[in-house]
Amino acid sequence: MSESCNNQCDSCSVSGCADRSAPNSFAAEANIASNVKKVYGIVSGKGGVGKSLVTSLMAVTMNRKGYNTAILDADITGPSIPKVFGLKQKAVGNELGILPVLSETGINVMSINFLLDKETDPVLWRGPIIGSTVKQFWTDVQWGDIDFMFIDMPPGTGDVPLTVFQSLPVDGIIIVTSPQELVSMIVNKAVRMAEMMNIPIVGVVENMSYFHCPDNGKDYQIFGESHIDDIALEHGLKVIGKLPIDPKLALACDNGKIEFYEDNALNEIADRLLAQ
Repeated sequence: MSESCNNQCDSCSVSGCADRSAPNSFAAEANIASNVKKVYGIVSGKGGVGKSLVTSLMAVTMNRKGYNTAILDADITGPSIPKVFGLKQKAVGNELGILPVLSETGINVMSINFLLDKETDPVLWRGPIIGSTVKQFWTDVQWGDIDFMFIDMPPGTGDVPLTVFQSLPVDGIIIVTSPQELVSMIVNKAVRMAEMMNIPIVGVVENMSYFHCPDNGKDYQIFGESHIDDIALEHGLKVIGKLPIDPKLALACDNGKIEFYEDNALNEIADRLLAQ
């Protein structure tokens, strides 16, 4: 037994404990109408770095390659996936469970916004209820035959990441950062969480990495010099993407048209996932 043990086995992430009084596995069964082959979480130690953007672009990229793709929006209190894809309809269900909402190009999506009376209604729930809702998105939603599912995680290391990593068969995580000084802390938190939960790290994506000026063709580091390569090397990770500040991408997100944004900046990440 660890010296820091609080005897709360149901919320403990330590595996192989001889004194455990609760099951080692909290794995949840997928809905009977679901066959999800690969699951990847998009995470960060803080908010506002672009997790939803990377989640959306990854789903769009894989969908364009011909794979059946899904997004589980686990950011219950701050969902942005429906806005990015321009989805306003409500989810419906039948005797087998809830049906995901289909995007314009055929991506399966489930978000709390599809279950609210108004998409602007706040979700004033405590952590355990939020975690339970995310788990139900796995057990109660009829995902169908899915090659790649991407989970848009809320920031930090609270109830939702713990629920996802303990209950869902996550094959790996992608860490999203930005060039600001907090990047080291962001990566450290995400790496430590992955290590504690025994989840493989696919690599690191730096969002808002630079701005490419269309007038002179030069790249400008708006948020200062990036240190992501050194930080990734320190943790034995690979930088698998650097996304620019692109007004066209921001406009596509605002208009719910991310599926029609033409840049293939995440193709390298897609190739890495396909090689696993």
